[in-house]
Parts: sequence; C-alpha cells; structure tokens
Amino acid sequence: MSAPARPSEGDAQVVAQRPEGGPASAPNPCTACGACCAAFRVDFHPAELAGGTFAWAGGVPRELTVPVAARLVRMRGTDAAPPRCAALSGEVGGAVACAIYDARPSPCREFDVHHDACARARKRHGLPPVGAA
Repeated sequence: MSAPARPSEGDAQVVAQRPEGGPASAPNPCTACGACCAAFRVDFHPAELAGGTFAWAGGVPRELTVPVAARLVRMRGTDAAPPRCAALSGEVGGAVACAIYDARPSPCREFDVHHDACARARKRHGLPPVGAA
C-alpha cells in the first residue's frame, strides 16, 4: 500500500487561511486566536520533519519536537501543563502567529475551526466559538 498523496502547498494554504466554504476574502480567525496551539498535543509521523519524505516547505524543525515512539513525534510544549506549542508566538486570544506556518505538521493543517475541538480549545481560553456573536 502506498502512502496517501499529500496536498500541494497551495492547497494547504487555502484550507488554513479561511474556514471551509468561506469566501476567499474572509479574515482568518486563527490569527486572532491560537487556542488550539495551547490546548492539545500535536503528534505526527517523523516523515514530516525537516528532510522527511512528507515534509511541507522544508519540514518541521527537529529541535521543535520531542520523540514519542519510533514512528511518532510531538511538537515541543504541547504536552506541558498548560500546553503551548513552541512554534506559537503572541498571546492566545490576541494576535498570534506560527513560527513554522509553511512547514507546520499535518494535525495543524487539518485542524478545522468548525469542529467541536476548536470550540473546546477556545472555551479553555475563555473565547467564544468561531462565528459566535
């Protein structure tokens, strides 16, 4: 069985920059949030690390990860109490940025602002769900 095809860099950027189904000009709610980066563990296959087979834009720098198992690494800081990804800069709920945005791992690329996990992460930080008035 072959590995699944990964999206092109352009595809990943579109998904990450706007909620699915939203207009291309819609603001990215993630740049004023960051709650998911400070709420969950981020585990992924080492093939996404710098130099790996499935790395985007050069891959996740190894120094920002910790090994979990032979085929699993974790973003540094995401298993701390409280969790906070080492690549996150800024204040959760204010202006935030990912230091490795173009190379971020698949769990970060696939995180959906319309999923319950987003609402839970935001609630942990005293923020309303995306789209709530």
